[in-house]
Amino acid sequence: MEWPVAAERGQEAEQGTAEELARTLREAIQRLNRRVRQARPIGDLTFSQLSALTSLQLAGALTPRELADVERVQPPTMTKIVGKLEERGLVVRSPHPTDGRQVILAATEEGRAVYAQFEKARNEWLANQLAELTPGEREILARATEVLQKVSRA
Repeated sequence: MEWPVAAERGQEAEQGTAEELARTLREAIQRLNRRVRQARPIGDLTFSQLSALTSLQLAGALTPRELADVERVQPPTMTKIVGKLEERGLVVRSPHPTDGRQVILAATEEGRAVYAQFEKARNEWLANQLAELTPGEREILARATEVLQKVSRA
């Protein structure tokens, strides 16, 4: 379904249901997310490992349980993911400051560098796609970005 912009058409926007918009928007976001995730430098990190590394980079440091919760996986699964990241020197464990039974996970300097490489590749891919759009289309996306950020905070 096409959702025209009233100002561009010089008439009132066609009315669609919120459910229709939700479906088409969700599908477009999922396809874009899939394409952006595929844009990465050659490497052998799995999507799960990269996602966990990204969460640690963004959060700074987390317990294994917190990381599992953020990634929406079971703790045993996260244990395996963290183990692989530790083997590669991308994540380090340190003692929890207040609970001796727990550890804190954080990205190492090498882990932060790997994360930066992946972010650069993703940003370059998306920038190349955006460069193919018209200035008007890019302006629409810039405005839509503000709205999507608002929706994502709700």
